[in-house]
Amino acid sequence: MSGLIGKKLGMTRVFDERGKSVPVTVIQTGPCFVTEVRTKENHGYDALQLGFEEKRDKSVKKPERGLYEKAGVKPMRYLREFRTFDNIASFKPGDVIKADIFQGAATVKVIGVSKGKGFQGVVKRHHFSGGPQTHGQSDRWRAPGSVGSSSYPSRVLKGLRMAGRMGGDRVTVRNLKVIRIDAENNVVMVRGGVPGARNGMVIISR
Repeated sequence: MSGLIGKKLGMTRVFDERGKSVPVTVIQTGPCFVTEVRTKENHGYDALQLGFEEKRDKSVKKPERGLYEKAGVKPMRYLREFRTFDNIASFKPGDVIKADIFQGAATVKVIGVSKGKGFQGVVKRHHFSGGPQTHGQSDRWRAPGSVGSSSYPSRVLKGLRMAGRMGGDRVTVRNLKVIRIDAENNVVMVRGGVPGARNGMVIISR
């Protein structure tokens, strides 16, 4: 297994061999640079630390700059660890991993952060149907209704679905079908939607 850090470029559509329109999300996957190789002897576990997307040198703190100088790569905007590489010992700091590692993969898993919606009511947040629009109720169409219990336990139970902050959560979408891979431009197209806004960071793995 293996994975990369990527960026959601947006959605479009492609046509299959039968001429049918297929909705796809375009993900720029890499190039990712190996910034550190973690081994069981030194760190207690095996993993690869990958960096994605260069950032300005003036925005890098001094301790962080030492990491990149040691690896021989430019400062990266995103750093993530991957334990899913089988041949971790064959990598070294400074190596470049590109989208061609997904060649032959039928499906992938994508992790992203969903769009933040702010404070939302129960109809949008939890898909409540709202109150009746007749029988004297003119202002309760999108209200949650009763939230308490009867004489027992005479309180609002914890975890009850109510209005509140919506979105901005880590979301994992599994078994997304790989439609097309452009290894030259480090682009992977997967069928369907991917969590997050345009240009948002995602993690894509086999």
